[in-house]
Amino acid sequence: MSLKTDLILSRAPAAAFVSMGLFWGAFAALAPMIKAQIGAGDAEFGTALLFSALGACCAMLMAPIAERALGQWAMVILALALASAWLLPGLATTVWFFGFAMMLAAMASGTLDVVMNARLSQIEADSGVGLMNLNHALFSFAYAGAALGAGAGREAGWSAFAILSCACVLAVMLSTMMRAPISEAEDETSGTAKLPGLLIWSAGAIILIAFMSEQATEGWSALRLERDLGGGAAQGALGPAILGLTMGIGRLSGQYLQRRFSAEIVIRWAGIMAATGALIAAFAPNLAVAYAGFAVLGLGVSVTAPMAFALVGRRVANRHRAAAISRISVIGYAGFFIGPPLMGFLAEWFSLAASFAAIGVALLVLALPLVSLLKRS
Repeated sequence: MSLKTDLILSRAPAAAFVSMGLFWGAFAALAPMIKAQIGAGDAEFGTALLFSALGACCAMLMAPIAERALGQWAMVILALALASAWLLPGLATTVWFFGFAMMLAAMASGTLDVVMNARLSQIEADSGVGLMNLNHALFSFAYAGAALGAGAGREAGWSAFAILSCACVLAVMLSTMMRAPISEAEDETSGTAKLPGLLIWSAGAIILIAFMSEQATEGWSALRLERDLGGGAAQGALGPAILGLTMGIGRLSGQYLQRRFSAEIVIRWAGIMAATGALIAAFAPNLAVAYAGFAVLGLGVSVTAPMAFALVGRRVANRHRAAAISRISVIGYAGFFIGPPLMGFLAEWFSLAASFAAIGVALLVLALPLVSLLKRS
């Protein structure tokens, strides 16, 4: 199938992936600005993000219930909730309000993320077409565009609230495309379905490390470039923008790699590449080398989570698929929110360079022992 046909087939979850990318990309570029706006140190900023992570994990546990209750309108309603919640961090002037605002935004984001991946996995099962890499690529391209746009807005003197409001308007427009009927296979999904434990936990851990690395880089790359290497606002925004762009390219490549190599082989070599990129960014002496590190990291980490989601979707029965996706999402997306606060604590105790080096070590764990466990499952 062509990319155009694949996009038409997955248009409802694709719109949700783009909407998600808009907000996280804008926030990544706005992180230095918001951090200064609330007067937070590295540890305080990290703690506020950790507080939001707890709310997100609780929300993700309830995502299957929300999906069944909202039915075909689930992604529409959750996308509108996300758009509303994302306006709040731009208004924050204290660490406490910022933590509360991020908790609401993360709860909406986490719930929507579980639902859109479950719906996409079901479309894959019904059509027999691999769509995970393509849709995750759309997230990355939207993320890169939003990061560049937010950086330009900062240079022009726009407030964080004004920039997030633009993302909100686009997300509301995209929500009109997100209505998706639930198939009979999804309706039969049982919340108590027995699933292969080793498969769920190994795939979930791989997604956790991948998203932890991705989100840690998204949230702290601009600070690394601006604070440690002397970049300006636009130069700092290039960090998350390069990450998002290379992740998009990597995921589009994953559409073709999945037809030639097993998921385990791709995940292992992608993890090694991502670890190399994180270490380059950690020890970069200047902006150019740091940009190269973020590009290599983005190419490597891009395909790990989509490959793991697709692999689990193929290995479980139809009526258990949504439950399986929900469970690995709860495990994996914890890393999406753990990464930034972990970076904050390490930056406070050691340095931002040490934080990125720790990410590199974690990615080697993904590439070696965890992939071996996945193969054994």
